[in-house]
Amino acid sequence: MIDGGDAWAKTDYYEALASISKSNAQNRQAARWVYASSLVGREEFSEALGVLTVMGQDDPDLELVPAYQLAIGASLTGLGRTSEALKALSGESLIRNPEACAWRMRALGEAGFASDALIQWGCAKTAVSDRSAKDRTPFLHAIAKAALISDKPAKALKLVNSLPDSDPAANLLRGQAHLDLGQEQEARLRLKRVADNGSPLQTANAELTMLEWRADQKRGTPQQLLEKLDQISFGWRGGELEERALRLRYKLAGDISDDHASLEAGATILRYFPEAGGGAEILTSLQRRLSEALDPESDTPLPEAAGLFWDYRDLAPAGATGDLMVNQLADRLQTARLYKRAAELLNYQLTTRLKDEAQGPTSVRVARLYILAGNPDQALEAIRATGRNVYPNETRWARRRVEAVALNHLGKTEEALAALEDVPSSEGIRSEIEWRRRNWKALADDGVIALPKAKTLSAIDQTLVLRHAVSLAMLGREEDLGKLRARYQASFKNASTAPAFDLLTSPVSDLKPNAVAEAMASIPTASPAGDLADLIATDPVVARKASS
Repeated sequence: MIDGGDAWAKTDYYEALASISKSNAQNRQAARWVYASSLVGREEFSEALGVLTVMGQDDPDLELVPAYQLAIGASLTGLGRTSEALKALSGESLIRNPEACAWRMRALGEAGFASDALIQWGCAKTAVSDRSAKDRTPFLHAIAKAALISDKPAKALKLVNSLPDSDPAANLLRGQAHLDLGQEQEARLRLKRVADNGSPLQTANAELTMLEWRADQKRGTPQQLLEKLDQISFGWRGGELEERALRLRYKLAGDISDDHASLEAGATILRYFPEAGGGAEILTSLQRRLSEALDPESDTPLPEAAGLFWDYRDLAPAGATGDLMVNQLADRLQTARLYKRAAELLNYQLTTRLKDEAQGPTSVRVARLYILAGNPDQALEAIRATGRNVYPNETRWARRRVEAVALNHLGKTEEALAALEDVPSSEGIRSEIEWRRRNWKALADDGVIALPKAKTLSAIDQTLVLRHAVSLAMLGREEDLGKLRARYQASFKNASTAPAFDLLTSPVSDLKPNAVAEAMASIPTASPAGDLADLIATDPVVARKASS
């Protein structure tokens, strides 16, 4: 059993390897153990773990040996693999073992589990104090850090008093402890020494420590502190230091109500430091800020609001609240004729937030917006990507109608008309498609496009009859024109389009090209395609240029 640091005797590297090379099956594990324990003592943890792993592969029962468990735990602690280290050090024989307590304390302290690390100190104290000054240093660093996190700065100072003044890590801890005790001058002295002989990481840590204290003491405006923080952040990324810098930025941005900076810092914390404390509180605050920025009554300009949502869309609240936020922003984008951005926004909601039947109505709206933006191919993709769900008839028919429009824009008119088969109230769409491609035969043949009853005609009814007349005239079907004239003459008697009807239903021999063109121009603009008329009339090329 190992119960102190002297068990990790540092043997000569080459002698240990020579011993392994000369060993046989009976003494090879013993030779490996000497080498592995020496590597732990030298804090060459990666190499130590490699040797120990090979030993375990040759003899699986070693995992039941407390000394082996301790060596594995020590190596994992040195590599920062805290959870694995604590598991290895949790054997029943190691619970009260001073050396195991020391390594557990170090693992917990370095990982920031302050209260748990302090609990281990009573058991670990003898194993730490029996070490040489150099070997006990990382253990004292860990427990002092735990004392600071636990708001025990005096205890932290006492723990690192035995460490030399030239130790930058110890000076960092001393500086923080002095700040916590209100001893500014002593703190500045210690932190300056870190800058003089510390590593770039330790120097940045010292600067950030002082900046955190200045922010807490209101020493300087938030703008000044943010400028200084930018300098620190520019030179260092990653780890605990970046997390602290982000939390400070989040706090300072909140002090000056800078929504963009708050969202940027808070989102980075949540995305890259998910195990950090306070995540739920930060998320709630960020969702509130995002909601306020996207509110239709907000002063935030529309392009900025859209950019904020797109950058931080993963923070949007779940459920109806988040859906309302997305829909309101999409409405604003559509009103501003930013159809493609509105489509992309709702397509994100369609693919990541909505499931099953709920995708139906949104898929229709996404497709319509893509068509208005001049991207019928993406409209078709939005419809077909959500085609496996079972929808109510009304939703299914709405999807088929907009699918037909997209196909028509892609030059697949026959497929578009086929998509409208068995879709109720689709005659108007068919009529509009055929009119725009000048398919006079389809417009003239009875039963292809249904004509209204002879009565008081609406603007759309008049459009259908006049287009039918044009088609008959273009085909030279004079007899059918006469029948059409007899059927609808009374209905057009008081209509503003009566001259056009009279001209178009006159004998074909009397029709002149200029007169026909004038008559066609007087046909009402009301389209039988209803709310899909604008989609059918959209020129994809023009729409794409406008959206870009």
